[in-house]
Formats: sequence, C-alpha cells, structure tokens
Amino acid sequence: MALFTPVRRWQPPFLPFKRQKFSLRLLAWIERVVKGPLFGCRMCGNCLLQETAFICPMECPKGLRNGPCGGSTPEYCYVDKTRKCVWYLIYRRAFSKGREEKLMEVLPPLDWEKVGGETWADVVRQLRKTGTGKFFRGMLSRNPEVRNETWENVFRPVRQPEWWNGDAVYHPSSNHESAGSLERRLKNGEFVFTTEVIPPLHPDISRLKKNIEAVKPFVSALNFTDNSAAVPRMSGQACCKVAASMGADPVLQLTGRDNNRYSLQAKALGANMEGIKNILCITGDSPVIGSKPTGSLEMFDLDAVQMLWILRRMRDEGKYLDGREIKCKPSYFLGAAASPFASKPKYQAWREHKKVNAGAQFLQTNLIFDVDGLEEWLEELYRKDILDKVYIIVGIAPLRSLRMANHLRYEVPGVVVPDSVVRRIEKAGDEAGEEGIQIALELTEKIRKMRGVNGIHLTTMGCESTVERIVRESGAIIDDTGRP
Repeated sequence: MALFTPVRRWQPPFLPFKRQKFSLRLLAWIERVVKGPLFGCRMCGNCLLQETAFICPMECPKGLRNGPCGGSTPEYCYVDKTRKCVWYLIYRRAFSKGREEKLMEVLPPLDWEKVGGETWADVVRQLRKTGTGKFFRGMLSRNPEVRNETWENVFRPVRQPEWWNGDAVYHPSSNHESAGSLERRLKNGEFVFTTEVIPPLHPDISRLKKNIEAVKPFVSALNFTDNSAAVPRMSGQACCKVAASMGADPVLQLTGRDNNRYSLQAKALGANMEGIKNILCITGDSPVIGSKPTGSLEMFDLDAVQMLWILRRMRDEGKYLDGREIKCKPSYFLGAAASPFASKPKYQAWREHKKVNAGAQFLQTNLIFDVDGLEEWLEELYRKDILDKVYIIVGIAPLRSLRMANHLRYEVPGVVVPDSVVRRIEKAGDEAGEEGIQIALELTEKIRKMRGVNGIHLTTMGCESTVERIVRESGAIIDDTGRP
C-alpha cells in the first residue's frame, strides 16, 4: 500500500514499449522509485494525480480515469471485495480538501506511446516553453488567480493534449433537429416508456422479432444490451438493425469493456448508416462477474465519459479522435447510465454531471425500488443546475420471485431493494410475480409525478409480455392505437 494512495497497487507498473534514451530511462527510474512508494504509481506516463486529489486512479481495476463505475460503494470495490473503491476515496478526499471542482474536467484516455515512461520531462518542456522565471514569479504572486493561471499554463497542456482538449463545461448538441423519434418525443415534453429486449443466444431471430412486435406499440424505444454481465450474446448492433427494419426506434448500448477507441468510432458510424440513432455509452461490467474462463482484467481502453466525449465531437465538430475531418457528420442521440444508489447521492450527482458535460443528452438509471432515495439524487442534480440539460429515464423491473429480489439486492452493484419490497415479495409466495407487477405500477405512478423525470425504462429480463400491462395500467395509453 502506497503512502498517499490508500489502496494496494492493482497490477504491476508498465514498462516502455520501445527503447529510450539513457536520460529518459534514468528519469523514468527516478520517477518509479519516488512515485511508486508514495502513490502506487503504475508508470502510465499520463499522470493525473493533481486532478484526483493525489490518489492514483490507475489503482481502479477497470482503470477508470473520469470517476467511479456504477458499482461504486463506500465499503469495497465490486471487482475485488478485499479492496476499497479507489474512486470513492478520491471523491471523499477531494470534497474534504475543497478540490471537488477539479473532478469535473473530462480527462483523456491513455496515450499508449507514453505508457511505461515518465511524465516529468513533459512538465520540464512545458515549463521552458512558458518561461521558468515567469512561472516562479507567477507562483509567488499574492493573487490566487494569477497563481492558478500560472500553474495551468504549465500543467494543462501536459494533461490535456491537443488531440483531446477536455474541459469542465457543458456542451449542448449543435444538432437542432431530432435524431430519432425518442429524442423528438422527449423534446416535445412527452413522458416516454422504453424497454429492453434481450438479444438471443443463437443466430435465429424469429423470437427476437416476435418480442419486438409485442412491445413496439407500447414504447418509444427499444434497448439492446452489449454482452450484459460480460456474457456473450448476439450483438446489440445486429438486434438494433432488425428493430430499425421493423419500424422501431432502437437504442444501441456500447460498452467500454468491449470497445476500444477505434471500434467505438467505427461502430458509431456504422450504426448511423443502419438507421440506429440512439447510443447509450456505458463502461460495462467487469469480466470477473461474467462467463468463464474470465477475460482480461486489464484496464478498459475507454470509460463512459471518454466515449461520450469522442462521439459528441464526431457529431458536433465532425472530427475523429485523431483530428481527421468527417465529411458527412453523423447524427445521433447520446445517452449514459446513471446509478443513483452507488456510494453517496452527492458523489453520484457529480459523476452524472460530468457525463452531461461530456455529451450525454439522456440518462438511463439502473433499477430503482426506493423512491425516496431517487428523490434525494434528483435533488442533488437540481442543485447542480443540470435537470434542464438532460432527460432522465428511470429504470424499473417487475420482480418475479424472491430469488430475483435477493439476487438484485445482494449481487447487482448499485441496486438497492428495500426490506419492505423484499417482505412483500416473500409474503406473496406463489403470487410473487403478480405482486412484483403491482410494485412496479406503484413505483411508476410515484415516479411520473417527480420533477425532472422524463420517462420509465422497463427492464423485463426476458418477460416482454409485462410491458403492455404496465404501460396500459399506468394510464399512459392516450389513444386507440395503443401508442403511449
């Protein structure tokens, strides 16, 4: 365990990929022996310590560089329960030291050409460019604004290279026309229902089509997962293409776990060509909870915030990550996952705020069973003045059994199932499925009245037949066609 990073190093330090000059190897060795014991440094070559309260985010098993995942808890990391969640510790220290504003800056992914090397030489080069004398005069100024500007002139170009140029401000979409029917309905002020159709485990799509036809009349969009829980199925993009061909408005999930910076950009353009206009960016579940044998637990190339930043710039600025121009800019409606009950509502609101700044136009929460807790999270978002900048779609699932309730309660990170809900399901016995639907209807009624909520996402977990009943009995049907 390092002195200033209160968790043990997740994996060994990186080594450089190429032969370097002796002076750089010496500098890297000095940095390793100094920062290793102090911060558990992995020698990523892209240091962010100043932005993360001097706790190295590379201690996160997912390698997340812009905040915690949806499974963050105060007690442990869900990937390895013998460890603390490093991002919870970063947030706690940042808030206690008054450095929380630094957490809002959208930080870049690793430049792997620098991995295994040092960071100090970059600082020295920028210091020389700025002027050493000017730097020290500025840092000795009594004016805090001058000191901050002087510091940023040196360190901002190091942490924010030209190919990224991240910031901490809100970036509204430059596309004033709706990308698809989901965005259009939300812009028109409609309360929407969406649902999730599970991709098949085989190439036969007959049942997939049947499920799409069953739910399409009652929802505004259909969500298809991207190897949820790290278990392979038919690709979400293939399912989205089927749905689009059937006249539905699909939502494509893309995970950081299964996509690097190259495949993300390629898939986004391909999806646009196939008529898929809604993209939900999520970091993804760790392979440790997925099917065996376990896949690589090395860091993800991108986190959800970085995915949003890249796709937003492709859409609004017409630029690839490497700076190349896109002749015909794509059009899509960007979303992100939200986890109101992971760690503290205040911390989660900061995390969601950062996603909105990066480009998220809608937030889809994980499953909600505690309305009071949801309201506390919404209040934190209201205080941060972002409720009018993003559409919020709340996740609800009709519980089918006590086993399902306990699984969600104890095994799914970020989901809270209150004792009162578990008791109702347990008491219902053989009628647990019916009781689960009643609970979902009660939650829907309460959530529809909450300020800042724009829709409900029904997660049926393979029981698509419940969608029609919940939508109808919630009073959302407004005409004879069945459309909500």
